[in-house]
Amino acid sequence: MSLALGSVADDYTGASDLANTLTQAGLRTVQTIGIPADDLDLAGVDAVVVALKSRSIPAADAVARSRAAEAWLRGRGAAHVLFKICSTFDSTDQGNIGPVLDALRGDAGEAIALVTPAFPETGRTVYQGNLFVGAVPLNESPLKDHPLNPMRDANLVRVLARQSAAPVGLVDFATVAKGPDAVAARLDALAADGVGAAIADAVRETDLETLGVAALGHRISVGASGLGLGLARALVAAGRAAAPDSASDLGAPVGGLAACLAGSCSQATLGQIAAAQAVMPVRRLDPERLLAAGEAEIEAAVAWAGDHVGAGPVLIASSAEPETVRALQARHGGDRVGHAIEAALARIAGDLVARGVRRLVVAGGETSGAVVDTLGLKAFRLGPEIAAGVPVLRTMGQGAVGLGDPMLLALKSGNFGGRDFFSRALDLMR
Repeated sequence: MSLALGSVADDYTGASDLANTLTQAGLRTVQTIGIPADDLDLAGVDAVVVALKSRSIPAADAVARSRAAEAWLRGRGAAHVLFKICSTFDSTDQGNIGPVLDALRGDAGEAIALVTPAFPETGRTVYQGNLFVGAVPLNESPLKDHPLNPMRDANLVRVLARQSAAPVGLVDFATVAKGPDAVAARLDALAADGVGAAIADAVRETDLETLGVAALGHRISVGASGLGLGLARALVAAGRAAAPDSASDLGAPVGGLAACLAGSCSQATLGQIAAAQAVMPVRRLDPERLLAAGEAEIEAAVAWAGDHVGAGPVLIASSAEPETVRALQARHGGDRVGHAIEAALARIAGDLVARGVRRLVVAGGETSGAVVDTLGLKAFRLGPEIAAGVPVLRTMGQGAVGLGDPMLLALKSGNFGGRDFFSRALDLMR
């Protein structure tokens, strides 16, 4: 068995986003949590996305984990590996995109890697190396106030150059518009000049298809799910992957109790929580109480959920407005606040599953990572799409909680989905 495509993703929700995109494009896809066991059944699988939680950890640790994941994928025959990053290029001047890119490029024996976070379907475009979120540059979008990785520069050539050991170049829109051969020639010219990475413009979905063809001429690329879409379409067009009619079939219904957890403070998630209040009971965690007496706040939330979840879905949220989050971070430290919230929601998830919850919706990348780690889930099959970039996931294996039956999950990045996201997710999770 040889994989048509492998991917190393730097967070769990981003991995789900990519795996969903590959599935929608026709690749039979499995998402794993960390490097999977050697006996994972990959019969009939075209692509594997290895989800890491490496976006905001020390760069050296991110490099080590990413290299190990890439080596596992190469061992399963993956000729091309995509390092999957966020479509808003979440990172700091210390990394982790640049250091991981440098390491994977070196391991692959490549002189240059194509890089683009563009995904026009979700409003992420790159023009002249500048990343736009909708109609505004990255540094004017809400991402400028991201609690972990505030993005204050829209020019990705500059951003990546501050992280990478090698010079960074640009494949501009005029070149991309000429097609894959022109992109390949530009990459070769940049590599000859000692450039190790090239930001590629993309403002249309057809640009992603052009970049996908060009990227497959190399062993490594870096990008968001938009580049994954281009790679998948190129593989199908070249006959290197089948396009099955049932790529997103999850099999028999799961049933069981249902719950939602929200740790993201994005404006999208805040709106989704407000909308959910009209259709399900909602309990908001008090971050100050979590920091002062976390156990009591957690136990109260679990008890509340136990009183309500038998009658229908419930939502527990720690999400707050950006100014509230900034005030908390100023008083207690950003890392302490973030870790306390993640740990609390993960603990609550474990208790809810122990009480019979088998359908779980989680909003927030870091929160999703903490929840999946606590539950010990190792791999998922991909199901139908809830919103752009967010699929239903069906667990493979029992996990640390000793599940004797499967679960359905939805893991959502904070900014994804419409106002009715929680209701729509539960409607599709049967």
